[in-house]
Amino acid sequence: MNGRTRPALALAAIITVLTGCANVPSGGRVVTGKPAERAERVDDPYVRLIPVKPRPEWGPDQIVTGFLAASASFDDDHRVAREYLGRQKDWRPGLRPSVTVLQSRLAPPQVVKTSGGQATVRIIGDQIGTISTDGQYTAAAKPYDGTFQLARTPQGLWRITDLPGEDDSGLLLSKDDVERAMRTVNLYFFGPDRRTLVPNGIFLPVVNRQTLPTQLVHALLAGPTSWLNGAVESAFPSGTRLRNGAVTIDKDVATVDLTGQARGGSVERMSAQLSWTLRQLSEIKQWRLRIDGETVAPEGMDAVQPVNAWAGNAPDGPDPQIHQDAYVVGTAGFLGTLENSRAQPVVNGAAGRLSRPAVAPDYQELAGLSANGGQVLVAAPVTGTPAARAILTAHAGARFTAPSWSRDGTLWVVESKADESWLWLRQRGKAPVRAAHWGLGGREVLAFRVARDGVRVAVIVRMEGRAQVQIGRIAHAQDGSLDVGSFLPVNSELQDAIDLAWRDYGTLAVLGRARRDSQSLPYLMPVSGSGIMSLGVGALGEPRTIAAAPGAPVLIGTRLSGRDQVCRQRQAGNSFSEWICPTPARDPGYPR
Repeated sequence: MNGRTRPALALAAIITVLTGCANVPSGGRVVTGKPAERAERVDDPYVRLIPVKPRPEWGPDQIVTGFLAASASFDDDHRVAREYLGRQKDWRPGLRPSVTVLQSRLAPPQVVKTSGGQATVRIIGDQIGTISTDGQYTAAAKPYDGTFQLARTPQGLWRITDLPGEDDSGLLLSKDDVERAMRTVNLYFFGPDRRTLVPNGIFLPVVNRQTLPTQLVHALLAGPTSWLNGAVESAFPSGTRLRNGAVTIDKDVATVDLTGQARGGSVERMSAQLSWTLRQLSEIKQWRLRIDGETVAPEGMDAVQPVNAWAGNAPDGPDPQIHQDAYVVGTAGFLGTLENSRAQPVVNGAAGRLSRPAVAPDYQELAGLSANGGQVLVAAPVTGTPAARAILTAHAGARFTAPSWSRDGTLWVVESKADESWLWLRQRGKAPVRAAHWGLGGREVLAFRVARDGVRVAVIVRMEGRAQVQIGRIAHAQDGSLDVGSFLPVNSELQDAIDLAWRDYGTLAVLGRARRDSQSLPYLMPVSGSGIMSLGVGALGEPRTIAAAPGAPVLIGTRLSGRDQVCRQRQAGNSFSEWICPTPARDPGYPR
């Protein structure tokens, strides 16, 4: 490489180490990772990239290019990247740095000024987001324009003396850099019921396989990210840390030794959080908990716990695949269960003809909309010919989203018009009330679905002329009021979304139109924002509604050849299986 050759290959691939790409979305905010038992393991092999040291003959623009490339390596506390600086000892991003994420392709650095051994180098590009020091990704699409200040050392070498931006300890990485150097992982915290675990996805820098267990536990003990803070809680008492600073592993058994503060916490609840977090690492099959060097165990359990224990705390519920009856509205005006390709009547009369029916998780109550979406109606029990009664009537020009139940029996629905919306909730036996704090009050909301963990919500909201999928969280205030907000985009690949449902705690099933599509199609959308995957093949007519549940087939309500039909895949376990539409019915749904 000659003196004027740019260090385009400042990172050279030399060894296989880790995989599980972070998959930075081009828009949106990463709020949770893929479900651990279905996710690609975060410690499988990948191509590790090694940074190149600065060369004596490089000019200011080459030094900046080399520094940006070397910044993507977290080895030895960014040792090579610090060699590009004139103040190496002061710049230490560490393993939890803030990151400005730029698009993969940047314009070459430009030397805009050189005078008396001083130089200014400008870089411009497109910023797509940021990663905070707690690992939370937030979309922030805007032009990026930054300048580096450089100076010659007494030895005549160009070195960086001032970095762009206000955060001198932060990193400036491309989307590709982040996907190579970081991983999305889940941390698990308890919802308000103190039983259900809620996944909190973060971006975690990866240095080597040996440090991953320690990094995960350190992140868990640090608590939830700013996005979920206030909506979830941790069983670990404040100040709890890893004793001796590391998780140790002997064969496939990990030992987590906590400091004395942990004695004030519940061993059972701490164990649940640790088990769900550690199960993301393929090398760990079992683990033990110690406090100040003393082994402790939950009541009735051995000291060495399997990582797949604590199913009762699962985000989708202890038995998410039990009672997954699908309900549809039959052509004769009844609510029925979907059995094979036929709808078997359960509710007849007016209650059976409700639009967008939703059966409560305990099967004790039915909710739905009037034909024009202007009223919310409920009926009980879910059998026979119960009378339907209106509990909400929309304002002029407004209509309601399809009802959504949370596991505790609370009914949720959004009343919305073109530039305004209100969130209503109704606990069983009580009158509906408006949420005190609703983060989308100035927007039109087209769909609202509560996750089975009772903390996260997914919506379709109209933003700048298009319907966008976003995710938010429910926080309970001390006075009993609710704050439902912090909504941010999940993914920007869909141009228009029609309907959505939670397939499981890490994935949404969405009806929408991608940029390449001429019509709306079904997609699976990880709430990590890591891209969308088309679901099934074949004609679906005019799809209008979608239903999903853990371990159950995704169902599509469509208009096909002038008739209402419910479609399912011929092979439910195969994402690429063809769609078949054998059932004359509409508005499919699952109770949970």
